[in-house]
Amino acid sequence: MAAAPHIIIGTGINSLVAAALLSRKGKPVLMLERSDRIGGCLRTDEITLPGYSHDVMAATFVLFLTSPAYAELAGDLAKHGLEFCHTDRPTAVLRPDGRATVLTMDRAANIAAFDALSPGDGAQHGRDVGGIEADADFLFALLGGPLWSAGTAKLLAKQAWKRGLNGLKSWVGAALQPARGWLESSYGSEDLQALWAPWVLHCGLTPESTYSGQMGRVIAFALEAAGAPVVKGGAGAAAEAFERLITANGGEIRTGTDVTRILTENGRATGIETADGEVIRGASVIASVTPSQLYGRLLPQETAPEAAKNYRHGRGNFQLHYALDAVPEWLSEGLEDVALVHLADGVDSVSKSANEAERGMLPETPTICVGQPHRMDPTRCPDGKAILWLQIPDAPRVIKGDAAKEIDSGPEWDEPTREAFADRIEAILSRNIKDFDKIKLARRAYSPADLQDLNMNLVGGDPYGGSCTLDQFFVWRPFPQSVNNATAVKDLHLIGAATHPGPGLGGGSGYNLAKRMGA
Repeated sequence: MAAAPHIIIGTGINSLVAAALLSRKGKPVLMLERSDRIGGCLRTDEITLPGYSHDVMAATFVLFLTSPAYAELAGDLAKHGLEFCHTDRPTAVLRPDGRATVLTMDRAANIAAFDALSPGDGAQHGRDVGGIEADADFLFALLGGPLWSAGTAKLLAKQAWKRGLNGLKSWVGAALQPARGWLESSYGSEDLQALWAPWVLHCGLTPESTYSGQMGRVIAFALEAAGAPVVKGGAGAAAEAFERLITANGGEIRTGTDVTRILTENGRATGIETADGEVIRGASVIASVTPSQLYGRLLPQETAPEAAKNYRHGRGNFQLHYALDAVPEWLSEGLEDVALVHLADGVDSVSKSANEAERGMLPETPTICVGQPHRMDPTRCPDGKAILWLQIPDAPRVIKGDAAKEIDSGPEWDEPTREAFADRIEAILSRNIKDFDKIKLARRAYSPADLQDLNMNLVGGDPYGGSCTLDQFFVWRPFPQSVNNATAVKDLHLIGAATHPGPGLGGGSGYNLAKRMGA
């Protein structure tokens, strides 16, 4: 009789990493996906015109490329078709006055360029990214490893011995600094402040959030060291490479299978039941879902911890995609080969946009991230054409009004509201690209509600699995009493963005769980 499989609910990046590692060790895995395809937020479609391939949600793989999961699986994934495309200019900011500041992957060149903006800023950049590099073993273990473990306790003890207790306390205190404090106290150039301020939004934070300064420094280090790579053929191609690897190792993946209940006996998970009534028994159940899905849909209500009632989701996300008739010609120099360009005016503009969205308002001047995947991967569109991937990380989940008092909307994201907000974003974009209206062929917008329709884990369009404020992060994610990926039900494990180490494409929670399970 075959061994009972480890049943994995959902096929996002954490599930794929866990399944790849477990199946590689000969452990039977069965992945069940509600959608018609695997990958979760790894989704590539021709959503504008035939021949134009767009990453509908996740697009940039710097966190995966620098993760322990990729370090372990890189060779196997490459054999199954995973290939990355790069540029040596990972990010830039373009301010409303047309000034552009670009980050390259050459630290010496960055230091020189930033010193030219404001004397001493280059040296400060060197200290910031150099400090992350020097603390990498300790810092990345805290950011990505299992926090509730003997290994982490030993690591902290070693740091206390090395730094002294007061030194360790000082290090932690500095790491809790908000990004506004870091940027305004460290850099004289507002252009350089503007370069880094938008990046904290991609961590689900704001410039005023605790520990956002440290996350900004980590991102600066990661982008300079590893760039902002995309997958050749689109993010969906990464999911396909994982699928080939997992099935080659004997794993099974089923799409179009909606799990509606986790079966339990005597406090232990024993399997699942699908929407069509099929019962599947398993050795364990691994759920890559939000806490609301786990405790509001898959388990009996009485199993929910009290803290589940108070779990909070963060701001919504808004996506906008373009098919272009020609490669965009930026009105500011140096942006042609940049992977991700932020349109923002600095710390205050980023803070204002985020605050408006958190209060339920459509931002008057949203912070816009513009991706140019065609520059790295020409296979995404016909020769001589282009695509743009726009992410707006500041969109209200429920609309209470418009900060600009121009869009008349109810609380829900209907089509007129979505397109009116897309018009606002397009107006900002078109002011920075020559003859944009002439080269625009088609666009496709996704509101927070649209994103939730695509993936039920994106509650209200929140791509980060829940608010990433300090009380819902690190050892307190998702709940204050949480211990790694454990739940109150034995052999039921929770992974995904709602668990440590949180959101992103690093696959950290899937990796940590698989390792604890003997992978």
